[in-house]
Amino acid sequence: MANLKDIKKRISSVKSTQQITKAMKMVAAARFRKAQAAIMAARPYAAKMQQVLASLALREDPAVHPLLQKHERRGRALVLVVSSDRGLCGGFNLNVAKSTAQLVTDNRDGFDSYELLVIGRKGREQLKMRGLIADKVYEDITADATYATAALIGQEVVEGYEQGRFDAVYLVYNAFYSAIRQEVSIDRLLPITPAEADDQTPPVQPLYEPARGEVLASILPKHVEVQIYRALLESAASEHGARMSAMDSSSKNAGEMIDNLTLQYNRVRQAVITTELVEIISGAASVQ
Repeated sequence: MANLKDIKKRISSVKSTQQITKAMKMVAAARFRKAQAAIMAARPYAAKMQQVLASLALREDPAVHPLLQKHERRGRALVLVVSSDRGLCGGFNLNVAKSTAQLVTDNRDGFDSYELLVIGRKGREQLKMRGLIADKVYEDITADATYATAALIGQEVVEGYEQGRFDAVYLVYNAFYSAIRQEVSIDRLLPITPAEADDQTPPVQPLYEPARGEVLASILPKHVEVQIYRALLESAASEHGARMSAMDSSSKNAGEMIDNLTLQYNRVRQAVITTELVEIISGAASVQ
């Protein structure tokens, strides 16, 4: 049986841990509100752009721009994985890594190989545990994701697809729904997926100003940048929500552990007091 000093030391240690988890929860909650506001503001624009580009891909000849062209070969696909640089956020990074590993292992589209471009240190570590080595890793950009950062990554992706180094590009990230709900989403970023044809709606040929080539050359790469930026914001809000939930659970578990240890401490102390009383009474009886 543990002595009183050991139990008291353990209670003090758990209380210190509880203070840390409570502080981390408060920090995550403050960052979560900011990240939530950012993704709610960015979603409408990203969704409308995706809708417009899907409609455009349905009506335009794929030959007018490389990003609309679907490569016939199934050589190498790029998987852009969005994770986090910090841990202590539950299964946030684990779920992304599992979905990525499943995508590569199942290989339903029949590609010869996959290239992994990972955003976040923890994503690389989780993938490595599953036997997948990241070809390129971007670190220290998830804490404060900006459109400029997303644009640089988007330019690299577009350049690789136009040059034929990649025959498809997939985006894997945690989609944000609420502070306690995040789900992994796998989107095909390139080639741009056309909208489904509707027989009831007659096709409308878009009018371009100043010229079709100039408009497509501007809007198609920007679409890729916007979708990557949206994924970064989705992932940031999901990360802070997951960390807030994880720290809340940790604080509750620490509280339960403190209660159990306190009960154990009182029982041991009572047993010690009882033993001392018995010894005193026995000693007095023997003297008489």
